[in-house]
Amino acid sequence: MSDILIPPLSENADSGTVVNIRVQAGDKVSKGDTLLELETEKAVLEVPSPEAGVVQEVLVKPGDIVKVGQKVFTFSTSGATPAPELLQRTVAPEKVTSATRPNGPPSDVAPPQPAAIQEKTALPIPKGVKDSAAEVAAAPSVRVFAREIGINITDVPGTGPGGRILLDDVKTYAKKVLTARPEATLPSAATAEPLPDFSKWGEIVTEPMTGIRKKITAHMSYAWTTIPHVTHIAEADITELEELRKSYTTDKAKLSILPFVIKVVVAALKNFPKFNASLNVEQSAIIYKKYYNIGVAVDTDSGLLAPVIKNADKKSIFEIAYELSALAERARTRKLTIEEMQGGTFTVTNLGSIAGGTFTPIINAPEVAILGISRAQLKPGFEDGKVCSPRLMLPLCLSYDHRVIDGADGARFIKWVSDAIKQPFLLELK
Repeated sequence: MSDILIPPLSENADSGTVVNIRVQAGDKVSKGDTLLELETEKAVLEVPSPEAGVVQEVLVKPGDIVKVGQKVFTFSTSGATPAPELLQRTVAPEKVTSATRPNGPPSDVAPPQPAAIQEKTALPIPKGVKDSAAEVAAAPSVRVFAREIGINITDVPGTGPGGRILLDDVKTYAKKVLTARPEATLPSAATAEPLPDFSKWGEIVTEPMTGIRKKITAHMSYAWTTIPHVTHIAEADITELEELRKSYTTDKAKLSILPFVIKVVVAALKNFPKFNASLNVEQSAIIYKKYYNIGVAVDTDSGLLAPVIKNADKKSIFEIAYELSALAERARTRKLTIEEMQGGTFTVTNLGSIAGGTFTPIINAPEVAILGISRAQLKPGFEDGKVCSPRLMLPLCLSYDHRVIDGADGARFIKWVSDAIKQPFLLELK
């Protein structure tokens, strides 16, 4: 018999909400089968079974908030032996000496453990969550203890021989974290005015915020209150680009305008490196990134998520289109991994499928800029001061961090993007 525990979830996440339980008592499962789904502040994670066996008891239900190291299932492994680093006996083996075992050896030895002794097994790390704990020098029991109390063992400084991490090291580090960690509250909670009793005027329905919505609320509040935003609005003539897009669109593969915009943005970031940077306020420094990972805002039932297209500068427009479609589908079906949500250097948000006009997007910190686009519209064209054939104009809404980017730089950036979009024949499609 084993106790199945919640494994480490992601960076800075020590709990999650159970949104779906895939098994029930008596079910036989294979190694890798999904046992439950957890919603953290960033994504929904599928947590797989560490090995084959039979579910004996389900200890949680949908809606429960569970912490790293919490027991969620009892499990019969049908004789299978979990990996040593994932085990911890609930009963410590007693030492047997010559005094207690007359016929035994004079040195201390541990007696064989009965099969009925219960073991605790940590679930495997969910897909998309990196775990470098295996590279750390620490005993299996120390690793399990760290996981059970929600400590990433790779963060713990070791005081043992050769830097080995001891049990006391984990305890000391945990105390330090707990005393330094503030209570998790929304940034606006301290200054928010108390709400009136709305029920006095009519019927109301109150719904608790999901973990993802809480994260969005906290992150957007932080970005808006700490970053001095400036939004520059312009229009780009995409008449020729629209013709090019249509020529590459088929019944089997629909090519939207967004991959073209992403390709142009990446080229612009290479020409304007300040827009591909982050501000380190504590060190009074600007961090320039030599890689180009473009986050794309996706509207989902759970809220606005921004999966990231990694190394977009090395991909063709068609590769970007394919990856964009796959990421958007995983976002809507809540299958995004933590890794797919991290590492962005610049974000593009597109409201074109919903409405036209302009808006002021909020920067996705720690990035320093975001480009918003909405629905293109036909407008009268002008050439040499005379009205000519209508042109298809795309609204561009660039928000940037005024601590890093000056107004003139913002104007140059959006003009460069607008000019590049107007000349689609210069784009590298493949």
